[in-house]
Amino acid sequence: MRFLAAVIVVALLAGVGVPAGRTKSGDSDSSPTARFEEVAERMARSINHRDFSAISLDFAKVMLEAFPIEKSKPFFNDLLGRYGRIVRLEAARFVPPNQAIFAARFERGILDVKIVLDDEDKITGLWFLPHKPALPAPERNETSLRLPFEGSWLVAWGGDTKQLNQHHDTPNQRFAFDFLGVDQFGRTHRPNPTSNEDYFAFGREVLAPADGVVTEVIDGVRDNAPESMNPYSALGNAVFIRHGRGEVSVLAHFKRASIKVKPGDKVRKGQVLGLCGNSGNSSEPHVHYHLQNTEIIQDATGIKCFFENVTVGKAGRATQKADYSPAKGDIIRHGEGAPSERP
Repeated sequence: MRFLAAVIVVALLAGVGVPAGRTKSGDSDSSPTARFEEVAERMARSINHRDFSAISLDFAKVMLEAFPIEKSKPFFNDLLGRYGRIVRLEAARFVPPNQAIFAARFERGILDVKIVLDDEDKITGLWFLPHKPALPAPERNETSLRLPFEGSWLVAWGGDTKQLNQHHDTPNQRFAFDFLGVDQFGRTHRPNPTSNEDYFAFGREVLAPADGVVTEVIDGVRDNAPESMNPYSALGNAVFIRHGRGEVSVLAHFKRASIKVKPGDKVRKGQVLGLCGNSGNSSEPHVHYHLQNTEIIQDATGIKCFFENVTVGKAGRATQKADYSPAKGDIIRHGEGAPSERP
């Protein structure tokens, strides 16, 4: 039995911004899905009890206007008639900046429920859609990867926990890295930086981590002034490279107009893709890198990355690693030779 129903209110029309008490990256003291789970669980209970007026209590004004009780009541009655009661909501999949998707198991089938919330945790978008199972993702990269740059870089975010990695709660970026360029003293910028040029990452070459085919390129996004972020174009200027079945590299925040490749290009490991910039949801120049299992970023699952031939500096010592997944606080470089260390 096929059932497709969508209740759609475009979130941007409701003035959705960064929720109070949460950072622009979506990071917070609790999981970013927690607030969605509360709303979804209330909604599921109300649907099961046919208390449709209770559901509307979680609607934002724009949602109430688009989907008043005289429309929502027959919609949810039809949903129950086709699928039965909601038995269980699976774990939420967070889609930055303000959406989450749940697999809802009904008595007679599964639907995906997508919820958009505003600053006040009110629903501004609601979809009931055919269930789309997550694509399988390997536990680690199968393609041999090199670091996507030369020289020494600080791992600002990276690792397997939320404390080490602000990306951890976003499924496609769970194992992502943010890299900051450093000088020979381990510093990321000149004293009292006021421009992008004061940061040592800005303008450095960004390299292909492995052979592959470019699938997407985003260019033309302005570089931010330091400490000014652009959440409306979160990746900024970016390049996607498909390496093999189920392995796609995403490199983001390139300098505007610096990208040298286009979709369909074949690239080789170590080839220059463009220059490090400060575009997108970025407060200072850096390279964002992660590996995911599909080109479709909103459907992707992140893959843990181990890089070949890495020199790691930590606590005043440099160690050569043949297969290494960097973590927050490391200073790293591709190949042999001691990386810069903090003084």
